[in-house]
Amino acid sequence: MRTFSREFAPHILVNAVAPGLIETRMTTDVIARFGDQRMAEIPLGRYGTPDDIAGVVKFLCGPDSAYMTGQLITVDGGVLNSS
Repeated sequence: MRTFSREFAPHILVNAVAPGLIETRMTTDVIARFGDQRMAEIPLGRYGTPDDIAGVVKFLCGPDSAYMTGQLITVDGGVLNSS
């Protein structure tokens, strides 16, 4: 991201989204096996939803992020910050 953001600026913005545990059909087995343990690690006390991620992506695709490039946005309910 950082390398590409410098290489392609100012014509292309390069950012990324790093989701935490998002409740989808794909994560059903993980939540069934490790749900209590994982939930205890999430300060917001809930799993993420696809809409949580979509909101961040919508922001990155819109004009409000026009001065952002080379950023990794973590959307994980605060897990990374609570370590």
